[in-house]
This record gives sequence, C-alpha cells and structure tokens, in this order.
Amino acid sequence: MATTRTAHTVWEGNLLQGGGDVTFDSSGIGTYPVSWPSRAEEPNGKTSPEELIAAAHSACYSMALSHGLSSAGHQPTRLVTSADVTLQPGEGITGIHLTVEGTVPGVDQDTFQAAAEDAKKNCPVSQALTGTPITLTAKLA
Repeated sequence: MATTRTAHTVWEGNLLQGGGDVTFDSSGIGTYPVSWPSRAEEPNGKTSPEELIAAAHSACYSMALSHGLSSAGHQPTRLVTSADVTLQPGEGITGIHLTVEGTVPGVDQDTFQAAAEDAKKNCPVSQALTGTPITLTAKLA
C-alpha cells in the first residue's frame, strides 16, 4: 500500500530578508524556521531544505542498509549514518556524501562495503536524487 507524507511551509517576504516555517504535518513533530541566510550562510538555529534532505537521506539509507544486510543473513547491531548535502548558491545542490559506520558481527569490510554500495543505489531517497552526485564512505566500527 502506498503512503503519502505531508509537510508545508509558510513563507513571508522576499528571499534574502524573508523567512518561513516548515511544518511536519503527517507526524506532527513540529514546526521549524527556515531562511535564506540559514541555507546559504550559518544555520543560526534554523533549518534548511538541504538539512531536511540530509535527514531524510540518512534515515532512508540506514533502513535500506539494515534491510540489505539482514536479508543476506548479517544482522546489524548498529548503523550510524550521516549525510552531508552541499548547496552552491547559484548552482543548487552539487553533491551528497553519505558516511556510515556499522557494527555487524561476522561481516568483513568487503562484504560491508558491497552492502553499503547497494543501499546507496537502492535507497528510495537516493533514487529520487539521481541527478545529484552521491558519494559514500563505509566502514565497520
């Protein structure tokens, strides 16, 4: 069964001096401020579309890697994934770098690396972002 998740943003003012709030409607987890300076300069307590993409990508990737490892008979104990999304003003999002460290009993680095690469390719968020270069660093804890 397909699922749909919803968020909305209310923006006031122009790009450079304006600001807005993004609300997570489906989960109800909150409303968070966004602005151009928080996106292109320093966060200053506000989020950005790139940070939201990083959160979505790190969560989706972790789920995909956990599933891939488990399906191959390698139960992960812990996966710590970070996603760095780079915005170049005037160009857009120029790249995403995933870093994962895993604790997977009985798995060697080559097996972990292969599973990590497969998850990068098959994670639904990675697939949605196919126009953006995605790189990966994967290591066992």
